[in-house]
Amino acid sequence: MKVIIVGSGIAGLTAALHAHESGHDVTIVTKGDLGDGCTGFAQGGVAGAYGPGDSPSSHAADTQIAGAGLSDPDAVSVLVADGAERIAELIARGVGFDRDDDGSLRLGREAAHSHARIAHAGGDATGAAISAALVECARRARIPVLTGAFLVDLVKRDGVVRGIRIRRDGVLSTLQADAVILATGGAGQLYAHTTNPGGTTGDGIAAALRAGAAVADLEFVQFHPTVLASGPAFLISEAVRGEGAVLVDDRGRRFVFDSHPDGELAPRDVVSRAIARRAAAQAAPVRLDATMLGARTLALRFPTIDRVTRERGFDWAKSPLPVTPAAHYLMGGVVTDLDGRTTVPGLFAVGEVARTGVHGANRLASNSLLEGAVFGARAAAALTMPWPLPEQEHTPSEMSLDANLVDAEPGFTRSGLQRLMWDEVGLLRTGEGLTRALGVLQGWAGAPTTPTTVTEHEDANLLLLAQATAAAALKRTVSVGAHHRVDTDATGAPSSSPTPSSILETV
Repeated sequence: MKVIIVGSGIAGLTAALHAHESGHDVTIVTKGDLGDGCTGFAQGGVAGAYGPGDSPSSHAADTQIAGAGLSDPDAVSVLVADGAERIAELIARGVGFDRDDDGSLRLGREAAHSHARIAHAGGDATGAAISAALVECARRARIPVLTGAFLVDLVKRDGVVRGIRIRRDGVLSTLQADAVILATGGAGQLYAHTTNPGGTTGDGIAAALRAGAAVADLEFVQFHPTVLASGPAFLISEAVRGEGAVLVDDRGRRFVFDSHPDGELAPRDVVSRAIARRAAAQAAPVRLDATMLGARTLALRFPTIDRVTRERGFDWAKSPLPVTPAAHYLMGGVVTDLDGRTTVPGLFAVGEVARTGVHGANRLASNSLLEGAVFGARAAAALTMPWPLPEQEHTPSEMSLDANLVDAEPGFTRSGLQRLMWDEVGLLRTGEGLTRALGVLQGWAGAPTTPTTVTEHEDANLLLLAQATAAAALKRTVSVGAHHRVDTDATGAPSSSPTPSSILETV
């Protein structure tokens, strides 16, 4: 079978290696260089290594709690059941996870985990280690790779995906295939502040939407609580808090306990909102205090963070770091079954581009690398399986212009879209703000253009996804997980004291 895999992070490379090893004719198509994307930036690690007193069932329970009860139990069961095998596979493929003196995996703990079950490499360079190892495996296997190839659209014949259209070196071309696996990552560039690299413009989700695939849960956008509030976005791993660092306000008070009994180790959405509110109240960033860990521990356990923060003029062994939330991970995406199959025959999706149901309304820390490995392998194994009947509860998203919503704004720019999404479709949302955002977005969409460059294609994808995200957020009137409506109570009824979206302006 001829298989095209679009993307080369952990999900795409895992799928590619498994498909190649099963005898399929595999081609990897990647927007940048081989291994580009979010995987290489992942600091924390891979959840799923179970020590004494821990178990897959405990991991599943933590995942469900973090997902605010909206995670698919079957998907979670698959994730934790396959986790140990996938971590062992990564080790066999050359990932040098950190180990204790006795040779066992050194396990870390992050927020909302009940046990230390996270394997990491190079202290805080897990993603880079995984990416390097998988890239080397793909090269040794001589899997053909097209770099610098932008996904323009999917090719369908008789309702089945049969290839892709790409733009490479300014030239449009079509690649034929028996199956296409999307592994294109998320859409962090929807927001003015994000931990994601510049290429995460939602290209795979947008192409799937145009092909008629079902999407879901786009309103669930996870904001990482602790990004260095100085210079370009740089993530301060949650593992730092797992080791004992605390969040303090301008008076040195640990304020997150006001929002959750687990304080700094509460789910990410809770911690992010607590930081945003406190930063707005004091009109200055809050701080992450890791001084109690000491210079030696910080340098050994978090060498990348230690180097970058010092390069930016901070000595975090002596003084707390200023931090702010930033868009980090999309829990929604292209709807798939437990084997990565979408609602369009011939099209698979794995990794952040997919909505497997694992994450529910809020991703549990360090489940993303695990999800990419688990479902990348499952998609490759399902390539020759019969396509299931479509599920009736998921339908393709349809967005028509509503003349009553359209809001006149200056012409479209990417920065304008990102600021609008940050202000109105960010951490704290209101019906009024979401309605305004959707009106502006639909106004911009009412003046369509024909993209002729990669940047213009990216802009079109961001505009399409922004509309879908705002519409989904407006439709869900009840706050749950990462989707927080400050203008309604738990039942969806109007709140007596809404909080304006401008609360984020100070962070």
